[in-house]
Amino acid sequence: MPFPIKEVRATYPALSDGYAYLDGAAGTQTPRPVIDAIATAYRTGIGNVGGAFPASHRSDAIVAACRAAVADLVGGDPGGVILGPNMTTLTYRLAGAIAGPGDEVVLSRLDHDANVRPWTQIGATVRWAEVDPVTGELPVEQYADLINERTRVVAVTAASNILGTRPDVPAIAELAHRAGALMYVDGVHATPHGPVDMRALGADFYATSAYKWSGPHIGAVIADPALLETIRPDKLASSPDTVPERFERGTAAFADLDGVTAAVDHLAAMVPGTGSRRERLLASMSAAEEYETALFSVLLGELETMPHVTLYGKPARRTATVYFNVAGHTPRQVAEHLAKRGVNVWNGHNYAWELTGVLGIRDTGGAVRAGLAHYNDRSDVDRLLEGVARLA
Repeated sequence: MPFPIKEVRATYPALSDGYAYLDGAAGTQTPRPVIDAIATAYRTGIGNVGGAFPASHRSDAIVAACRAAVADLVGGDPGGVILGPNMTTLTYRLAGAIAGPGDEVVLSRLDHDANVRPWTQIGATVRWAEVDPVTGELPVEQYADLINERTRVVAVTAASNILGTRPDVPAIAELAHRAGALMYVDGVHATPHGPVDMRALGADFYATSAYKWSGPHIGAVIADPALLETIRPDKLASSPDTVPERFERGTAAFADLDGVTAAVDHLAAMVPGTGSRRERLLASMSAAEEYETALFSVLLGELETMPHVTLYGKPARRTATVYFNVAGHTPRQVAEHLAKRGVNVWNGHNYAWELTGVLGIRDTGGAVRAGLAHYNDRSDVDRLLEGVARLA
């Protein structure tokens, strides 16, 4: 059965403005069920959790449903779903609680800075996994020399947010676990582009952001509740000491959490299916990945034929994300040119601070990033290609 792209696109009101939204790697558009869920939560009335009145009970239910939905999306345990404003905030919070002076952490230059800087600023010794600047690959073999008995955490991305590279996370995790280290996996860019099984990845912690998969601006880190019980983060004396609540600072955005659940349900329903929500998510996200991959082959194939375009990275396994420069034009000029033609793309380093440094373009404006989401269609791709071709 072909992916029902027309039906999927019809659920996204923002797409009616006529623009080609190829900026999904920085944040996706929001479907009507998510918008409605957030509005309904506010209309119905919500209060802080733990109260004796109905509005508080509704918030209790919203939080529980959100944890269950996120767990279904990534193959985790609802009792280990930590919720917060975004992945960066949560990673800073957890980094300081997990490791510190005297520990070693292994980081990669492939990663978004949100899975780099929090770990470099806690006083631990940092060891770096390097990227092949030509292919954009992260060789697994180097980790055997980087990980040792002093390694506390290995932090790595499940997919590069600019090159799309999907490193062999399970193989890295095997080396980490053999040495007794923990695996902190940044799944922000990977999660929107296919089915996720954090256990199969070997992730002790899996981080994701709902606004990258059609939800509101909410982040989550998922771990085994038993592991979280061993970690004592800084917190208010009066706030809950239970797991995962003790990792969540301040009052949650309850209506947005309802939107997260709606986003997961939306993803599960993109293609017809039966079974549990987890089973429907696996089927739906697999179908979306297949659709994106086919569409991306058109985008990438055509860009490769343009002599005035320089493409960065050629990883064997990747998400539908391309990073490129156009001769004679700065990345910003390319983005402005495309915006005038109704195409949204990003330019710059896109927080891939270490990687753009490796590529030698961080200090010269970075490059142009275009990424496909499950709601993009061939007309979006054709408009981008036509716009880039006119810059020759």
